[in-house]
Amino acid sequence: MPKTDTAATKTSVDENKERKRTGRKKRSKRFLKALCVFLCFLVCFIAVTTAVTVVGDRKNLEKIRTIPSASSETALKPEKDENGYWTFTTDKPFKILQLTDIHIGAGWMSLKKDAQAFNAVAAMVTAEKPDLVIVTGDISYPVPFQSGTFNNKSSAKLFAALMEQLGGCWTVAFGNHDAEAYSYYSRDEIGDFYESEEFSHCLFEKGPDEVDGIGNQIINIKNSAGLITQSIFIFDSHSYTDNDPLGIRWKYDNIHENQIEWYSDSLDRLNEQNRKVSEASASDINSLAFFHIPPAEMRKAWNEYSANGYRDTENVRLIYGFADGNGKMVFCPVHDDNLIETMLEKDSTKGVFFGHDHKNCLSFDYRGIRLSYAMSIDYLAIPGIGRIGAQRGCTVITVNPDGSFDSRNENYYQDKYPTVFEKESVKIQEVTYE
Repeated sequence: MPKTDTAATKTSVDENKERKRTGRKKRSKRFLKALCVFLCFLVCFIAVTTAVTVVGDRKNLEKIRTIPSASSETALKPEKDENGYWTFTTDKPFKILQLTDIHIGAGWMSLKKDAQAFNAVAAMVTAEKPDLVIVTGDISYPVPFQSGTFNNKSSAKLFAALMEQLGGCWTVAFGNHDAEAYSYYSRDEIGDFYESEEFSHCLFEKGPDEVDGIGNQIINIKNSAGLITQSIFIFDSHSYTDNDPLGIRWKYDNIHENQIEWYSDSLDRLNEQNRKVSEASASDINSLAFFHIPPAEMRKAWNEYSANGYRDTENVRLIYGFADGNGKMVFCPVHDDNLIETMLEKDSTKGVFFGHDHKNCLSFDYRGIRLSYAMSIDYLAIPGIGRIGAQRGCTVITVNPDGSFDSRNENYYQDKYPTVFEKESVKIQEVTYE
């Protein structure tokens, strides 16, 4: 009797094991089928979106190539001086057009908005006919859940094609989105791209190897006597810091100390260069600065101005513009630096121009230095911004022969800016203080 029970128990155990093996096989088959279906779907999705991206980018490029040149035969042509700086020579006012935060996705999700951005840039450059276009960052926007791609070089290629088609001189200061931690190409590689000799109108230079960042450069304006009337300093304001590589906590970096030293030392050399030309007439040069992320002093200026009931103070005077949300959205570096203090000590730089905060268009005189947001282009990055028009435009800076300058913001939605493609229907919403 015990033997019979043992045999029955063994048979039952074997049957249970077989059922479990069969169940595992069935589950494995179901999993493999599901995995195959998912992989097939993923391959099809990647293939379709890649095809849409390639075709869409090609169509935008074809549109770009139909844009008439905005340059003229009398346009100023810069040359390298004895120190290797790009130099314009003129005795007339010199016009700079500042663009910022273009935010070209160059992916399947952003094709229409990319075309709108190209249209805005082309319209304003064509109408203003500047001597130099300076883009203060975020040409590329390789954020995949909004653009549909990680490829930051595709947007750089399209923008470079646009600017070369327009025909005027241009250069770039990098923004935080131009080379994200997850994008295909590094800051250095994108710098190599813009520095390429294939772009005959691009003045971008990667800058001194011993100075942090990519794109620190100087462009000079001289008069016919050989005196520098204005030096233009372009800085890489870097990206994220303090263990925030993806920027999800909005911890932005500063202009680094060795960049400030480069600025100070360069000013000394430029002043010496002017004195060699004319000891009697050469005074310290005037200069302007361009970069992407606003300095911490912009937040200080706004806080002081708003705390005074939105009225001028001893240190802060509103020149023009407006801010979004009472200026609480001033995203500047998380740490202080000595850039503005050094500028005050050197008494050369009277204007600092930047972007980054897309809906802020303020210009303050802060302790004798004009701190100015440019109007932005962005149709893509901030949800719903494509339907808002008050902040979209450019900044026009006129450098006078005596070294002084004037600046103004120009809204895109004006009749003087003719369109290349069909202009989108946008309800312009005023951004007001709450």
